[in-house]
Amino acid sequence: MFANIGWGEMLVLLIAALVILGPERLPGAVTWVTKSLRQVRDYASGASAQLKDELGTDFDDLRKPLADLNQLRKMTPRAVVTKHLLDGDDSIFTGNFDKPAGGAAAAGSQSPSSSSRPSLSKESSGTVARNERPPIDPDAT
Repeated sequence: MFANIGWGEMLVLLIAALVILGPERLPGAVTWVTKSLRQVRDYASGASAQLKDELGTDFDDLRKPLADLNQLRKMTPRAVVTKHLLDGDDSIFTGNFDKPAGGAAAAGSQSPSSSSRPSLSKESSGTVARNERPPIDPDAT
């Protein structure tokens, strides 16, 4: 409910309430606000329980599209790409390329002739050696 209010704003509100209400009436106002919020929360949960009792199994059918809509709201472009195009593998975004895709079987399937090739240095050809990580520019990605 108050997710967007930080400690600084809360302190300003407390000081404003102290100036407006005074130190004598502030504790009574705080207890009134907490009782009112608790009562509103009880009314909302009671209304939800009453709807659930009256609708029965139709309540779940009514709730499912709302849950799907909330799930769509959480989807960011990165989550969509990870889920649909990369099958949940987010190593392209995290930079964790050390693990082979197939596990230990993929690491052992290298041919011996490929490991005997000489590696090229970065300075001579602009390529990266076999076990060397390429430079990453975070501003370019």
